[in-house]
Amino acid sequence: MSNDSRNPVTAELPDSPFHTTGTDHVTIWGSNEEETVAFYRDLLGMPLVLRQPNLDDPSQTHLFFDTGDGRILTFFVSDDRPSARGQRGGVGAVHHLCFSVDPEEYEDVMQSLEDAGHQYNVFDRGIFHSIYTSDNNGLVIELSTDKYEIPDERRGEVLAKAQQLREEDGAEYAKDEHLRNAIEAVGLEVVAHDLPEASAGVGGVE
Repeated sequence: MSNDSRNPVTAELPDSPFHTTGTDHVTIWGSNEEETVAFYRDLLGMPLVLRQPNLDDPSQTHLFFDTGDGRILTFFVSDDRPSARGQRGGVGAVHHLCFSVDPEEYEDVMQSLEDAGHQYNVFDRGIFHSIYTSDNNGLVIELSTDKYEIPDERRGEVLAKAQQLREEDGAEYAKDEHLRNAIEAVGLEVVAHDLPEASAGVGGVE
């Protein structure tokens, strides 16, 4: 479980020609507007903040959703494309999208998915909790919440420290104790969120 010297895990900026400043947006090939809006706006609660033609193909519509922190998720949609089921794999394919949810609303999220007829799985992923469901096109959607309070600007530092502690422990993956100890090690107060019990999320999503 030693750190690979070729690709060390660290929160330090790499020696690269430039550095990105964050995620601006992700764009997905969507089906149609009605069912896309029904899932992302009406169920997940993302405001539809912009609608315009796809500038590379005006026969399609480009929908922009605010994921909750000003970062944007967009879809190219067309009314002649039905929604589909079944995840598509392979190199270059999207495995899943993950969005943050408030830990105080975590159980409400599960109830809302159930009420809307969406199946889901809940896992304790060691360093966070996750709900997995799928959108109208079969794309896996993860809704995660933090087990502890971590300031956004310190998240990379905390995770890199948890990685170091995991390696020192010889553990296969980062567990709750590695995260908790990492928070303490970087000088932050450990404040746990009250989350429901969940099975260990090891071995993949059902």
